[in-house]
Order: sequence, then C-alpha cells, then structure tokens
Amino acid sequence: MATPEYLVGGHLREWRQRRRMSQLDLACEAGISSRHLSFVETGRSRPSRDMILHLARQLDIPLRERNMLLTAAGYAAVFPERPLSDPALEPARQAVELVISGHDPYPALAVDRHWTMVSANNAGMRLFDGVDPALLRPPANVLRLYLHPQGLSSRITNLAQWRQHLLGRLRRHLRIRKDTVLSALAEELSAYPAGDGADRANGALNSDHAEFVVPIELSTRAGTLSLFSTTTLFGTPVDITLSEIALECFYPADAASTEILKRAATPSS
Repeated sequence: MATPEYLVGGHLREWRQRRRMSQLDLACEAGISSRHLSFVETGRSRPSRDMILHLARQLDIPLRERNMLLTAAGYAAVFPERPLSDPALEPARQAVELVISGHDPYPALAVDRHWTMVSANNAGMRLFDGVDPALLRPPANVLRLYLHPQGLSSRITNLAQWRQHLLGRLRRHLRIRKDTVLSALAEELSAYPAGDGADRANGALNSDHAEFVVPIELSTRAGTLSLFSTTTLFGTPVDITLSEIALECFYPADAASTEILKRAATPSS
C-alpha cells in the first residue's frame, strides 16, 4: 500500500520532471540538499507542510494542485476555492468587470481554467454574433465557440492558422498540468475541420502581422476584422478560483478593424 510519503514524493517528482528540472536544479532553487530532496521524492522522508509548499512554489505548481499535494501527504488543504459570486471575492469580481467593460469598444472576455466564459463585455458578445445559440448556453466554452463548425469557424478567414495557435496553447497547458477535462476538449477540437488546404499551407503567411503576433481574422458584414489578444492574470492570488481566471483582451490589428469595432459600438440613429 502506498504511504502518504510515497504519494506526495511521486507527485513532486512528476512536477519536477514536467518543469524539466533535475534534482540538483530544484534542490539549489529550494535551498536544500539533493540528498534530502531524493529522500522526499522516494518516500524515505516525510516532508513537512511548509516544505511541500516551499517546493511547490519553486516548481510554480498551481494552487489547486498544491492542495492535492498537501492532501496526499496527510495535511489539510490551505487554499480556499470560492465561487466568483462569493461576497469575499466581490473586489476581485469588480476588478474583472472594470477591466473588461473598460475595454469596449474592443472585445474582452474572462475565462476560467477550462476556457469557460465567465464574463464578456458588449464587444466580446458581438464577436459571437451568428453562432449557434446552443454553443452560447452556459457553460459556454470559448475554444469551442471559435472552432466548432456551428461557431465562428466558417467566418474565420485564417482558420488553420488560428486553430493551430489555439490547439498549441491548449497542448502547452496540458504538458505542464494534468487536466482530464482539457484533454477531452483537445481531442474534440482536433476533430473539427481544419480549414482548406491553401490556408493550411500558407497559414503563417496570411497575415501582415505574422512576424510578431497571431491574429484572428474574422469576416463580418462590415469587412474583415483582424484582432490580436493579450492575457491578464491575477498577480498574487491565494484563492483557487482567482488563480484560474484569465482576461483575454482583443485589440485591432489594423486601422480598418478599429473603425469596424467603433462603428459597431455606436448606436444607430
């Protein structure tokens, strides 16, 4: 029967290997001996609660998984997970809404660790005009909205390039963090149509901005909308929910896109 020491040691070793660190690398970063780290990883030494948290910080392990490490070692979890509607998170929720609403007339979305849409500004919702309403029913997954045949994919003129970008982000995430939900999502998205052959062959060349950013190029009634995005995270969260919220803010990649977004936000007279 696996002991708590063996379980937590194995988990720490797996995280160290995911981070491509040797025992010596991690021991030096943590300020402990390689021998002690080896004993921890093999279950010969039971790490204290503080040592587990110290090693987890050096390995940049997400808060959710830090709780799992503590539980595996027989300690109580220390990081709370409250719903975003919890009164204790009201200041953070207001900050999210302030950022995304202030980003109008440009699209902005708040998503959780599974890319489920948590909130969106007016421009962000306009981005998904015309998609199958079923895809927008909560919990709406943003990656599915982009790539599903009934989503935006038929209007994304550089679909292969954008699809490759999104799947690459998702796979990089999975390489450093186990998540069965995201693994299943990656399989689903990979099965969706990838765009025509010309798009696949020329994806990296389709955009004037490809040298520094991968835009999404979306066909609209007002013309082609070209957008690139930035991702913002909470800097020092100690709540699991906040640690997993990301703000995706889109910006126009050219003057024509700026005008399209501004006109869309102007009420018709």
